[in-house]
Amino acid sequence: MRLKLVKENTEFNFFKRWKVWIGLSAILIVFSIVSTMIVGLNFGIDFKGGTTIRAESGQPIEVGAYRSAMEPLQLGDISIAEVFDPTFRSDQYVVQIRIQTQDGQEAVSSNVVIEVQKALRNIAPDITFPSVESVGPKVSGELIEAAVWAVLIAMTVVLIYIWLRFEWQFAVGAVGAILHDIILTIGVFAILQIKFDLAIIAALLTIVGYSLNDTVVVFDRVRENLRRYKKKQLAEVLNLSINETLSRTVMTSFTTLLALLSLFVLGGDVIRGFVFAMIWGVLVGTYSSVFVASSTLLSLGVKRDWSKPNKTDGNQFAKIDN
Repeated sequence: MRLKLVKENTEFNFFKRWKVWIGLSAILIVFSIVSTMIVGLNFGIDFKGGTTIRAESGQPIEVGAYRSAMEPLQLGDISIAEVFDPTFRSDQYVVQIRIQTQDGQEAVSSNVVIEVQKALRNIAPDITFPSVESVGPKVSGELIEAAVWAVLIAMTVVLIYIWLRFEWQFAVGAVGAILHDIILTIGVFAILQIKFDLAIIAALLTIVGYSLNDTVVVFDRVRENLRRYKKKQLAEVLNLSINETLSRTVMTSFTTLLALLSLFVLGGDVIRGFVFAMIWGVLVGTYSSVFVASSTLLSLGVKRDWSKPNKTDGNQFAKIDN
């Protein structure tokens, strides 16, 4: 017996209130932008600057114990992550500790570094500190700029890819869905004040790929059905296409969420922000693939027959079904 989250041959009318869905998405986008501008993002060390301490020990590392040892120092945002490398010896355990800047300084003072080293030696007497590096405001600003460019370039490549594979109306719908997902994700991080660092930028780029994958699956079926059912209304073709791919969409999202929820519960603090962004991205990405991308396509209209030799034939985008 096969597991089915959605029965076969569904006939949901996704476009009965498509203007309501577009309006709701527009409201959420505006709310996310305003929240980000007013509240602001809770930038992590990557974007605010700070000091990175590399520590080595011959004893297995317990991140929780390290964090507890440093809590009395009240240093604010601290990131502790164990480093793995196949070249390490069997008795070589390495951890990377990142501490945010204190009181507007460009780096953590030497006295603070000494206090951190003393605190860690209480739980690992043999611990050594091969390197201490600082990230100033200038480098942090460059990281923010690079992150923004990474997202913009990804969006541009997606636009060109969809345009070349389908038509410009499909490209606008796909990019609109991706923008919707990214803006809502950033808005949630601003509202909840979850730490925003380079790992979240990686999550945003992953969300772009996930949302695009869902959208392309739907658009492929739309293009097939536009050729197959030339007399159907565009809304009917879109409804049919989404219903035909609904089982695949729901199953993909469900199985992805199972893995992400496991990581969120069991993965620890280091990756919790990244996993939360992915969970939110999967949810809004699935929603946007069905409602935002397809509704945008419905409002723009599409060319019905790609086989016509005359480029002007069948090219009345918004009036094709009247």
